[in-house]
Amino acid sequence: MKPSFDRFGAFVRGAAMAGLITSSVIITASAETITSHGISTFGELKYSADFPHLDYVNPDAPKGGEISIWGFGAFDSMHPYTTKGRAGQLSSMFFESLLEGTADEADAVYGLVAESLEYPADRSHVIFNMRPEARFSDGSPLTAADVVFSYETLRDKGLPSFRAVIEKQIESAEILSPHRVKFTFKQGIATRDLPLTVGGLPIFSRDWYESSGANFEDSTLTPGLGSGPYVLDSLDVGQQIIYRRNPDYWGKDLPINRGRHNFDRIRIEYFADYNSAFEGFKAGTYTFRTEASSKIWATGYDFPAIEKGWAVKDTPPDGTLASGQSFIFNLRRAKFQDIRVREAISLMFNFEWSNKTLFYGIYARINSFWENSHLKATAMPNEGELALLRPIADLLPDGVLDGEAVKAPTSSERQLDRRNLRRASALLDEAGWDVGDDGMRRNADGVTLKVEILNDSQAFDRVINPYVENLRALGIDAVHTRIDNAQMTERERNFDFDMLTGNFRTQLTPGSELEQYFGSESAEFSIFNLAGYGSEAADRLIADVKAAQTRSELDDAIRALDRVLRAEKFWVPQWFRNIHTIAYYDMYRYPDALPPYALGTLDFWWLDQQAHDSLKAAGAF
Repeated sequence: MKPSFDRFGAFVRGAAMAGLITSSVIITASAETITSHGISTFGELKYSADFPHLDYVNPDAPKGGEISIWGFGAFDSMHPYTTKGRAGQLSSMFFESLLEGTADEADAVYGLVAESLEYPADRSHVIFNMRPEARFSDGSPLTAADVVFSYETLRDKGLPSFRAVIEKQIESAEILSPHRVKFTFKQGIATRDLPLTVGGLPIFSRDWYESSGANFEDSTLTPGLGSGPYVLDSLDVGQQIIYRRNPDYWGKDLPINRGRHNFDRIRIEYFADYNSAFEGFKAGTYTFRTEASSKIWATGYDFPAIEKGWAVKDTPPDGTLASGQSFIFNLRRAKFQDIRVREAISLMFNFEWSNKTLFYGIYARINSFWENSHLKATAMPNEGELALLRPIADLLPDGVLDGEAVKAPTSSERQLDRRNLRRASALLDEAGWDVGDDGMRRNADGVTLKVEILNDSQAFDRVINPYVENLRALGIDAVHTRIDNAQMTERERNFDFDMLTGNFRTQLTPGSELEQYFGSESAEFSIFNLAGYGSEAADRLIADVKAAQTRSELDDAIRALDRVLRAEKFWVPQWFRNIHTIAYYDMYRYPDALPPYALGTLDFWWLDQQAHDSLKAAGAF
């Protein structure tokens, strides 16, 4: 698994993400070793070794002030790397990595804790030369011993799906000197992404764990010692978390950090549900909000703070991949093993009616696992895709080789589309689910076809209830079960559900993390593979993705995989937007040209102190 390089995001899955190729990189190379300030999956790096700052930041952004956001439900842990407990939002932000990506590239990373890296052309190993000035937030030095300790801890005590992947990839991690560490990769595997993978692992303090006696596998409200720009200021369990910028942060003057980490405090206020969170924003309880409800966006922003100009709505462009939000089938349930059953259930979700009636027409339908990017499969497969698909023709779902990429079904603008109802009914008849005298469908053993849709969000009631009505019209005993977020976490981890809303967060440069989402080996236990999906065809194509040596080869392999996954119909894709819908009190500023792959609110936005003071004097909050 590749960890996220966004230190403000949860460490949940892969992507040492960064660079589209635009300019040359300054490196020294011999026949044996390449030495560089960064590394990309393909081609050269955008930023040279002497870059002064990232292109998309304001290098002179002022430091100071507070930004506040909201969190959903509650939390009972500040340890995001264990399955126990519910971790507080942003609780991975304390920990840095050897390398870090940027928001304007797709497959490159640059030195953060590492000043440079050395690797052979075949990438069979990598050596990181660490910055001797790097320090944990208590002032203690960050050394190669901490890097090896962190790797070994994650390997032995990390998430099971992570361990399953990394154990196949890394042969050893060894300390060469106090600030020099080497990772050697196993033979016979694709090594293209592995320097980026190990360079993205979070770094923990070995001395802190040894002196505190903390068990990495336990849930705890005491966060581990990290080296990042923020430390924990205070917390009120389940209610509030405040992070404080560390004025002694060791890396504050690095070019990669210039113009970033501008707020003195980041505050998170927790709310039990979406509507109460919106009321909190209206009252000024917190000051920045990403609006996910189309209804609220269209009709709810007429409160006094907006009318007086204290708060503003904003729609900057969003070039990121769609989240893959969807209703997910649990394929571990026998009733969902038949693709005809899954397809019939999918036909009953009416996106067109929902978009017009519930969403005010602001969404587009997700069709691809790589939606909103050039990587999604379209129309018929090209020759590059066919070269990968033909050798596994006997493993492919129907239509992948000789048909267009599967799209989500379309419906009329009436809630119950009669055409889709007839089609779904025929599919269930074929699958052996006959309609009884009571209108309910049963199999040959007399077992009713029951489908429970789990939901922990009040805002989703209006989406799920009409879907349930449509399913019941088909003869399915469909129920909508509302639970709290703690129950949802528990049932997700135990795979105790029929269907629920989840995400498939793919990457622009995918690699081994795909094994955790779609691989057979981890299908039964990976918390990132909620569907429990795995197939030999997907496994073969994931191997092709990992082995690709050029961007063109990678793109073809991803599109071929996308075709297979979509044809398996283990999701009911929902919706996305290619803009951010955000609202905030008018005291925050961001650069004129946002990067394509991040909004960056907690990263490179800043506070306009004069505007803040004016709003406060006016009674805005």
